[in-house]
Amino acid sequence: MTPDNAPDGAPASRWSDLDRPPLNVPALRRGLLVPGSLWTSLDVVAATGSTNSDLAARAASLPEGAVLVAEEQTAGRGRLDRTWSAPARSGLFFSVLLRPGQGVPPESWGWLPLLAGVAAATGLARAAGTDMSLKWPNDLLVTVGGEERKTGGILAERAGDDAVVLGMGINVTLRADELPVPTAGSLALANAVSTDRDPLLRAVLRSLEHWYGEWRAAGGDPAASGVQEAYAAGCATLGRTVRADLPGGRSVTGEAVAVDGQGRVVLVAAGDGERIAVSAGDIVHLRAAD
Repeated sequence: MTPDNAPDGAPASRWSDLDRPPLNVPALRRGLLVPGSLWTSLDVVAATGSTNSDLAARAASLPEGAVLVAEEQTAGRGRLDRTWSAPARSGLFFSVLLRPGQGVPPESWGWLPLLAGVAAATGLARAAGTDMSLKWPNDLLVTVGGEERKTGGILAERAGDDAVVLGMGINVTLRADELPVPTAGSLALANAVSTDRDPLLRAVLRSLEHWYGEWRAAGGDPAASGVQEAYAAGCATLGRTVRADLPGGRSVTGEAVAVDGQGRVVLVAAGDGERIAVSAGDIVHLRAAD
């Protein structure tokens, strides 16, 4: 018999790892799908390749605020078409459907992944009791053993003319021997006071609803909504020497000094002091010896 709180289609054996119980779907729906909320539906599946791909495929038939969560994601996608996976129920793997078109010009939609970073960092800091920071443009960082580690990432993709699918992958209980790369981390490894995924998911979605509402009410203006200031305050990239690996194989080293109104990170290049606004590419935080 499948437990009442198991995700759709999940067998009872999903309880095999008692340290990683399944999400309580009825409780999540009761807490999030309330009158006046942004969230209009919440589905949890046992496993899928990519929640972003699945939700994008259904976007035309869904209202804004649909949420799709996977207990296990086997082909999650990040920036630059990178793929990654994690053990079942070891994290939060979910996507949401947003339709910012009414009142927000498309040129402002590029702020959505940065806005989501602010929402995730603030929500997780409250619910998990863990210091969180952001690496431009959309990585969530924690500190493990005195070192910065990536514990989550965000990917926003267009779905038709008027919708965006915003996906998040957050490592919650990933153990040291399960890390895909040495630079990865998890909330558990960062000594979080809580790794219960139910309140963590509620906290992130409520925080996302708040920041998205502020941004949308301001017509997508990152300054008027407070998103730009909040992002800068939590961004570990600013004030540091970084290397920007740009499309086409070019790289620039310099100090990251600002995130501008278009969401670009502004570097003061080493040597000639040229100010360069980076809109796409990888940012590497450099140590003094690098």
